[in-house]
Amino acid sequence: MERFAQPMARLIEELRKLPGIGAKSAQRLAFHILRAPGEEASALAQAIQELRAKLRLCSVCNNVTDVDPCVYCSSPTRTHATVCVVEEPTNISAIEKTRSYNGIYHVLHGTLSPLNGIGPSQLRTANLFSRLGGIEEIILALSPTVEGEATSHWLAGELHRAAADHPLRITRIATGIPAGSDIEYADEVTMSRALEGRREL
Repeated sequence: MERFAQPMARLIEELRKLPGIGAKSAQRLAFHILRAPGEEASALAQAIQELRAKLRLCSVCNNVTDVDPCVYCSSPTRTHATVCVVEEPTNISAIEKTRSYNGIYHVLHGTLSPLNGIGPSQLRTANLFSRLGGIEEIILALSPTVEGEATSHWLAGELHRAAADHPLRITRIATGIPAGSDIEYADEVTMSRALEGRREL
């Protein structure tokens, strides 16, 4: 088993905590940082600190932003009567790339997953329910996984109950997205077809 100097071992351990980074990748990244010019390493450390210090969640939609409300929620040119619900902030860019959606968003920051201890109270839905009065359609753009489907059905039921006193159209993106995949990796054409073929729930 390889032994590294304590500062290197610590950096490798921290890098291993990142998603998709195994032991070997963490070692390669750590040695790259060590060999990089001092200003590059400093710039990386500063970028991480700035990310933590300046970014927050939008108080309206939960998107990651440096201004509150975010650029989508504050835009006068977007349709505020249509809200697209996604699992993570990274999903927004997949939808934006289609250039076929001009509404606003709501980010849940996860899906229902009882095995991982994620229930309804862990999802960020309170600020979605609090703004239902001005919404005409909610598009559920969750990944077609078991968790995504379960979350869509649960959320559709809750939304129908909460909006019982006014008309609210609740749709689900079509299966242009392959089952079991993540919408973050969908190309523009697939994402466009999924949005166009959304269905009532």
